[in-house]
Amino acid sequence: MADLSGHCALHAVMGVGCGGRTGRLQDGGGCVVGLGGRKTGVADVVVTSFGFGHGAPPDAQVVLDLRLHFRDPHVDPVLRELTVADRAVRRAVLRTPGIRPLLQATTAQVLAFRDGPSGEVVTVAVGCVGGRHRSATVAHFLARRLHRRGLAVDLVHRDADRPVIRR
Repeated sequence: MADLSGHCALHAVMGVGCGGRTGRLQDGGGCVVGLGGRKTGVADVVVTSFGFGHGAPPDAQVVLDLRLHFRDPHVDPVLRELTVADRAVRRAVLRTPGIRPLLQATTAQVLAFRDGPSGEVVTVAVGCVGGRHRSATVAHFLARRLHRRGLAVDLVHRDADRPVIRR
């Protein structure tokens, strides 16, 4: 399992450090990072990955439930103990049919919310069973897409550091 304290492997993947200038450990354990070298907490969009097996989804305008419609890397014993910090997990999730179109559609949905008159922060919750593979990877790439479109994004991995759910 990736160590999400100190210099977090997950944030190294994203090119930032956890616990440093752009990332911090969130109370309750999840990893939080502000993309683009910016401090967390000043965001246009907050993307949170989570596992339904660890509790209810966070409040959000957009909730993606990946449990039933997308192949679970957990079924592969080689990937089971890994997380989004591992290239093999990200590769497996991105190669799943339907994931890339889902990322495109969700990006468009978030941009539509941002174009609305409120100007409020848009929150997106991405869930799977354990929060280590599918949801964390989709959240990671969604945050990256939104950041590349000029939005300030906070990425929260609520359950990526939790133990694997045995099923």
